[in-house]
Amino acid sequence: MIPTVAIIAPGSMGAAIGQRLTENKVTVLTSLTGRTEASARRAREAGMQPVEERTLAEADFLLSIVPPGEALALAQRLARMLTAANKKPIYVECNAVSPPTMLKIADVIASTGSPFVGAGIIGPPPKPGSANTKIYASGPAANELNRLNDYGLIVRVLEGPLTAASALKMSYAGITKGFTALGAAMMLAATRGDSAQALKTELAESRPDLLRYLSNQVPAMYSKAYRWVAELDEIASFVGTDHAEHEMLAAAARLYDRLADDVDKGKKEIGALDRFLKS
Repeated sequence: MIPTVAIIAPGSMGAAIGQRLTENKVTVLTSLTGRTEASARRAREAGMQPVEERTLAEADFLLSIVPPGEALALAQRLARMLTAANKKPIYVECNAVSPPTMLKIADVIASTGSPFVGAGIIGPPPKPGSANTKIYASGPAANELNRLNDYGLIVRVLEGPLTAASALKMSYAGITKGFTALGAAMMLAATRGDSAQALKTELAESRPDLLRYLSNQVPAMYSKAYRWVAELDEIASFVGTDHAEHEMLAAAARLYDRLADDVDKGKKEIGALDRFLKS
């Protein structure tokens, strides 16, 4: 039978995954409690069905797709509803959280009787026909998620502990988002040091691959910086305080926090980054 999937929340990623499923005849439920009109619009456009939160338990899978700083609080909020439900959906924690945070969420869900899958999404919000967004999954119930491979998603189950997918996501995002932070930091430093044009010229001559990457990734980061703060903090936690690189990744989180604030307060540094890349 075609599964029913519940997704919280219909943000950019959640709605895109929801649309891939609805395009493949899956009924996708969501809750709009506390959500904005923009979220409601994304849900409608994706063909998702808004329901009361208690109805989410009628799904076969419940995918948590929220900013990583909200993941544990969401699980705690849904725990009472899941505990009371006669049917227990498989709770799939898809957010960019560290293994310790994943285990805390798993403990919350275990108390409800719902099976739990630790997962991590790598790639952008999926578009029709694309194959560059994967959901990695781990844990005893992870093989159940393979069913969604028949309905437009790409699911890859990892061997190992419940936290294997979380560790992969932390490592991958630490490279991509960490490098974007480093590139942005050095472009800003070069601007302050009156060497921006010289740096860009040298990158164009000796490392055009890096310049192309930064030219794509840095502008795309502006609208996401606020979400990446908690993610980089989770990545720093994953690395561990007994390793010096923990401070490097925590500093990247602070940079994203500053740039997210700059989006609302004049775009001084974002303007400097744009001038560097467009000069």
